[in-house]
Amino acid sequence: MNKKRYNIAIVGATGAVGRKISSVLSERRFPVNILKLLASSNSIGKKILFNGKETVVELLTKDCFEGIDIALFSAGGSISKEFAPHAIKSGAVVIDNSSAFRNDDSVPLVIPEINPADIKFHRGIISNPNCTTAIMLTVLNSIYKYSRIEKIIVSSYQSVSGAGQNGIVELEDQIKCINDRKEPIISKFLYQIAYNVIPHIDSFTENGFTKEEMKMVDETRKILHDYKIRVSATCVRVPVISVHSMSVTVITEKNISVEKVRELLSNSDGVTVLDDVAKNIYPMPINSEGKFDCFAGRIRQDLVFKNAISMWICGDQLLKGAALNAVQIAELLIKNTNR
Repeated sequence: MNKKRYNIAIVGATGAVGRKISSVLSERRFPVNILKLLASSNSIGKKILFNGKETVVELLTKDCFEGIDIALFSAGGSISKEFAPHAIKSGAVVIDNSSAFRNDDSVPLVIPEINPADIKFHRGIISNPNCTTAIMLTVLNSIYKYSRIEKIIVSSYQSVSGAGQNGIVELEDQIKCINDRKEPIISKFLYQIAYNVIPHIDSFTENGFTKEEMKMVDETRKILHDYKIRVSATCVRVPVISVHSMSVTVITEKNISVEKVRELLSNSDGVTVLDDVAKNIYPMPINSEGKFDCFAGRIRQDLVFKNAISMWICGDQLLKGAALNAVQIAELLIKNTNR
């Protein structure tokens, strides 16, 4: 049994995802020797509790990765592009939560329940998928294995924490302002998010879809190694603190009954079925937040498409959509490699 302990760095340690990474490392008893918390100058000196001890946040520099085995990045694409090469040069493997390397053919894009073998092809960097893609595919994986999925039509309802800590603060501040009959301040989002929904996440591309929506297309194909699968996504920001929700319709090669889908999902790693409409039981953010599993319910035969199933999915995007998936990749790394 491997009893080695590892030196871990978290880049973006004070952000919403960075804080979740440290808590997930602790909860899953990852064999940490030294934990180095790295962030910008604004966060130097802050303290984060890890395994019952306070760890001081240090400044992120190109020379701070010496002796680090695994560096978990969650500070945005520009930071990853600038500092990941320095981490690799120092001997660390980078697990990156940004979009910086996801479309790079030389960088594995991994959901451990789906394509764990891909990590063996890494050249120093392993990418975490977009949070919405990770949650959706974790649920759909067993269906895809039973009968190849030809098409996915998905509308996502994404919480403000998907935009980072500033998104949470903006929603809370706007609600307070409105309740106090004051004008809400708009900063992080293009429009007021309190008591509103915004059908726009990331910038628009030439085809009328946003980059967030195209991530779901491109990343689904890469993770499943299926470049013929067709995905149409609409991504919407909603005034919920945490948990992304999705309305998903999948069109499969052969017909699958609702009962079989429930059976497949019930036996899937990382998936919990909440599906009893007679008792009004279905996934919601309120019963999905803080949970490692992704949740599926409202499973039904679609009324429009042949060989199609529709369902409702919820998952905590700070966990399976980000921190948990990154830690699971790290677990795979130490289990299956010399790392």
